[in-house]
Amino acid sequence: MSEFDPNIPIYIQIMNGIKQDIVSGKVRPGDRLSSVRELAEALSVNPNTVQRVYQELEREGISETRRGTGTYILETPELIPRLKAEMAKSILRKFIDGMRSLGLSNRDIASAIDKEIAGGTN
Repeated sequence: MSEFDPNIPIYIQIMNGIKQDIVSGKVRPGDRLSSVRELAEALSVNPNTVQRVYQELEREGISETRRGTGTYILETPELIPRLKAEMAKSILRKFIDGMRSLGLSNRDIASAIDKEIAGGTN
């Protein structure tokens, strides 16, 4: 993460980055995450921000903190499919909202998607 979007809380951006790393396989279930201090330093953020990220990931059932050893990604079979579904829904929601702001109907949006999937609109 090189720069943070000033319109989105930093902790959410860090969480989304970790979720993306899990979905892409860069971070695997069972892996230990960097310590709060290490990640804070790497991202140039306050350690309290990273602590909040880790608390939220645990609250969402993505990680667990093991006293004295660190924070680990849970090894549950539904984790990656659940994260993919949540992330896809978020992307679609933003896309649909953007298309609607252009005045497009649901039918227009679906048609545009169909054309893109079929090979482009040119």
